[in-house]
Amino acid sequence: MTSLYGEAADITRILDDAGLWFVVGLGNNPDRVAFEVSAALQARGKRIIPIYPRAEMVHGEQGYATIAEAVAAVGVPDVVDVFVRSDRAGEFADQAIAAGAGAVWFQLGVVDESAAQRVVDSGATMIMDTCPLIEWRRRGQ
Repeated sequence: MTSLYGEAADITRILDDAGLWFVVGLGNNPDRVAFEVSAALQARGKRIIPIYPRAEMVHGEQGYATIAEAVAAVGVPDVVDVFVRSDRAGEFADQAIAAGAGAVWFQLGVVDESAAQRVVDSGATMIMDTCPLIEWRRRGQ
């Protein structure tokens, strides 16, 4: 049975191979964790697309108010990385599934097992309650 929290091999594959990351909850506020993590993703060669109601430009990338708008503009994401409260994460998981995202990543502290099960059932990869930075550090990167 696939873990809802993510298999080590899946985390490695996503960190190594996923190039297009939609970052839900990424606005232009440098005090937010999403701002730091998305900068780190970019530093590792990932393209980040901010998903935020104000559709702000962040780290040189145009933001979009919804996942669907971003898909129409830049294509299907490899990963939808979710930086919202757990009680809101499910709606973004469902949008990621509808968009055909290859993976959904719920950040550290974001837990919704029902939404995670929907992601797994859709055939996409689910990573939950961790952060790419934490995972890269575990790998010594």
